[in-house]
Amino acid sequence: MEATTKDLRLHTRELISATDRGEQVIITYRGKPRAKLVPFVAEGAEARGEHNPAFGIWSDRKDDLSVDEQARQLRTPRRFE
Repeated sequence: MEATTKDLRLHTRELISATDRGEQVIITYRGKPRAKLVPFVAEGAEARGEHNPAFGIWSDRKDDLSVDEQARQLRTPRRFE
C-alpha cells in the first residue's frame, strides 16, 4: 500500500490499522518513496506474554474441561436449599 505524507498526517489511524493487518505502507513525498511503515513485532518477554501477571494463571489446572464446558458450568443457576 502507498500513502503520501499528507495521507500520513490526515489518516494516521487508518494507516496504522493497515499495519495491524500485516500490510506494509510505503510513505511517498513528491512521488518518491521516503519511508516504510511495517507491523511491530515485540521481542523478549513481551512477545511471550510474561509481562502480564494473569498470563497462564490456570496452566496448572488438572481438569480436562473445554472452554465451552467451563462457561456452561459458570452459567448454571445456583440452587439454594
